Amino acid sequence: MRSESPVRVDLYAPKYKAQWDEFVRQSKNGVFLFFRDYLEYHSDRFQDHSLMFFKDDRLVALMPANLNGKVLASHGGLTFGGIISDRRMTTPLMLELFRALVDDLRGRGVRILVYKAVPHIYHLLPAEEDLYALFVNNARLLRRDLSSTFAAGQRLPLARNRRRALDRARAHGVKVARSQEFGRFMAIAEARLMERHGVRPVHTPAEMELLAGRFPENIKLFAVSLHDEMLGGVIIYESRNVAHGQYRHATEKGMGLGALDFLMEFLLNDVYRDKPYFDFGISTVDEGRTLNSQLIRNKEGCGARATVYDFYELALGD
Repeated sequence: MRSESPVRVDLYAPKYKAQWDEFVRQSKNGVFLFFRDYLEYHSDRFQDHSLMFFKDDRLVALMPANLNGKVLASHGGLTFGGIISDRRMTTPLMLELFRALVDDLRGRGVRILVYKAVPHIYHLLPAEEDLYALFVNNARLLRRDLSSTFAAGQRLPLARNRRRALDRARAHGVKVARSQEFGRFMAIAEARLMERHGVRPVHTPAEMELLAGRFPENIKLFAVSLHDEMLGGVIIYESRNVAHGQYRHATEKGMGLGALDFLMEFLLNDVYRDKPYFDFGISTVDEGRTLNSQLIRNKEGCGARATVYDFYELALGD
């Protein structure tokens, strides 16, 4: 009887693009961020080192990744991006896959794997075989960001100040609509981020326009306005299970009129009412160790509750 072959690890190459993207589509924990056209928009900043895993010549998993010296991250340009698998993945296969992964990385001179697990809210089916494999291989929890999430049909009551903000917005007649004016909104986002935190957005206006053009069903801008004046908005990254607020900002006038509260109620009650999860984004800094109390109060005041985004570090030795 022929014995099964070991898991084979191949470095991604452009010839695999169609196969890679199709596997993401059929996976149980993949999102559009893992399509090659998204992964490669910032290829000038990240040295791609994505991996493909084969068992008996069948593709069984993917891992978007980039290499920085002797450190491999999954992926430095993404919020998360661990092992992507389909419904056929089993725990014994994942353990075998990790053995092959560790051997392959050591052979390439990689000394540290930084692994950004896909949060459970993005799973179509349970997909935490990788977390067990990380535990077995003595990985340590490196970072834990805290996000705020709504589950469909399970919203908690709004805080009183949020209800008052909605009343102000309605009284002034603000409106919400999908918009293509990414540049106009990103100018608002940049001004607010510089004012509050002294940083610029991760994406430039040109990058957001590029990505929204490539993924119009996944990247959407919803703007709130009064007459022709944009008061604020939110960029939504929409996947199968989750609508995620990538940027959410308003002008001073917009904040005073309750524009963001009005916008979020519209999205939650009308646009994404049937989406399993709506994720507000993280409220932590300093690699998860410091909580922005004002920001989390705002999100939890709208009825959202905690979801964690975990990073692990696996030391591979000298």
